Amino acid sequence: MNEKGFFNKLKIYLIFAGPTTFAFFAVIIIPFIFGIYLTFTDWNGLSSTYSFVKIANYISILYDSAFWTSFLLTLKYVFYTVVIVNVMAFTLGYFLTSGIKGENFLRAGFFIPNLIAGIVLGLIWRFIFSRVLVYLGQNVNLGIFSTSWLGNPDKAFWTLVIVSVWQYSGYMMLIYIAGFMNVPKSVLEAATIDGASSFQKVKSIIAPLMIPSFIISIFLTLQRAFLVYDVNLALTNGDPFKSTELLSLHIYRKAFLAQDYAIGQSQAFFFFLIVAGITFTQVYFSKKLEVEQ
Repeated sequence: MNEKGFFNKLKIYLIFAGPTTFAFFAVIIIPFIFGIYLTFTDWNGLSSTYSFVKIANYISILYDSAFWTSFLLTLKYVFYTVVIVNVMAFTLGYFLTSGIKGENFLRAGFFIPNLIAGIVLGLIWRFIFSRVLVYLGQNVNLGIFSTSWLGNPDKAFWTLVIVSVWQYSGYMMLIYIAGFMNVPKSVLEAATIDGASSFQKVKSIIAPLMIPSFIISIFLTLQRAFLVYDVNLALTNGDPFKSTELLSLHIYRKAFLAQDYAIGQSQAFFFFLIVAGITFTQVYFSKKLEVEQ
């Protein structure tokens, strides 16, 4: 490529993609790099001065019991959410591509919760768990709902899982529906002629051909579950007694409410590395399975 051709392509790029590139660097890349820089300081988020503390903030993470409690709770939440969401989404996708009446209506109905903002969703379900279900439990003699789950440290955790499953399943369902529709019908018809049951077709034909759908859905569910904040804030606010304080909420409180911004930023970056490692590992082994299939 000659020099003139290079500058012509650069000019075209700057005209069409220049503003987007500038916004990307200004809003994401530069703040991200500056945030990493602040993890080596003692800045409290308000002071105009700060000093370098090297890796002291990262060392403090190792001895922060509240951080590790929230981290382990987050892992528990992620595990149940990822498993249940993908099982639900796969099941819904299977039935909504089987030719039942009202498929399009049902697809739209299951997808709608994903369109509701997390804060609004949390407030709606907070009302349901604290008022509606308690009213039903007391008037219909359902002991499990006689008191609000949000006030019970053991049950409050499951409210987060239930709401997240309700919110994410419809979105992941669409991904699985796309996967089901790409399965060759001729292969399924041949399996039916050979006498294969529905379970055998799902296990031996459909599931292997839908590995790409599994990869995308599990990746997205992992990412959303690890970074959940708005639902956690609106639904439980970490209560009772911080028994539902997931890591994103913990980091926010550490950085902005406790005014330990540098430590909170260190925890956020440490959390980012863990999430990135887990998601890339999941994608790597899933892609490897796809190639083997």
